[in-house]
Amino acid sequence: MADPVRIVYFGTPEFAVPTLRELLASRHPVVAVVSQPDRPKGRGQHLQPTPTKRLAESRGVPVLQPLRLKDEAFLAAIADSRPDLGVVAAYGRILPDALLRIPRFGMINVHASLLPAYRGAAPVHRAVIAGERETGVSIMRVVTSLDAGPVFATVSTPIDDNETSPEVEARLAELGATLLVDVVEHLAAGRAAEVPQDHDRATHASKITKDEGRIDWSLPSGAIHNLVRGLQPWPMVSLWIDGGRHLVHRTRVSEERTTVEPGTIVAASRGRLAVAAGDGGVVDVLQIQPEGRRAMTAAEFLAGRHVEVGARVSAP
Repeated sequence: MADPVRIVYFGTPEFAVPTLRELLASRHPVVAVVSQPDRPKGRGQHLQPTPTKRLAESRGVPVLQPLRLKDEAFLAAIADSRPDLGVVAAYGRILPDALLRIPRFGMINVHASLLPAYRGAAPVHRAVIAGERETGVSIMRVVTSLDAGPVFATVSTPIDDNETSPEVEARLAELGATLLVDVVEHLAAGRAAEVPQDHDRATHASKITKDEGRIDWSLPSGAIHNLVRGLQPWPMVSLWIDGGRHLVHRTRVSEERTTVEPGTIVAASRGRLAVAAGDGGVVDVLQIQPEGRRAMTAAEFLAGRHVEVGARVSAP
């Protein structure tokens, strides 16, 4: 069996936890974990450790949280850990060339798409918003160009019609963790094969913005449903009822057809809240959250208030 490889791990959010967990359980030592700095959260705005930091510290692995990746002290600390390989999973920042050159095997990345599709910051969200029926994980070599490195391995998974981005992402995180450890074993044994991407087929998954939650109800019902699924957990699709903002957690495309203006409430009784879309279709709102309150079913929401059929739900 080939010698184990010393790994420095770059990852920050929950998506990065399964891969780190699998590496810690493998025969390959994780010599350091690099996470983005802790951020304030909650009403008290107290600093909270990142998910990868919590796991690393519970296993006694040193954690680095540099403000600048080109900082000489940080680069020296990475070099002093003598890594053979860098592994990246949703770290959240572009790695400079000076960092990429430190591990002797370079760096590899767990990317949540079937490359070259959906390169960029939000591959899962963009795939769900686009109504894709399949996605996956690619293990690729990190190069200077964004998500453009050759691919070692991929694994695919279907996207259900009603799955949200967090649900798809959680499954991809587990699939990617297993696949990554397999690739590390192949690298250690010197038998890893890299396949160049077809750059002509590349698509870009741009960062999600807050404004995307201000939905255009003239869109087809299927597109609105996909936005609701895809814009989670942030910024969420919003609608306005009686001048108040509400976040939409779950929807369904109804078989009903209508001729009323898009964005008009067409049902608001017997536990059903439904809104007209732009293609003559209707979107059933299954779970809704008034701003500052908990999420609730449509039946719970309607039981506590009078909602007028014919009212508009567009942003003021």
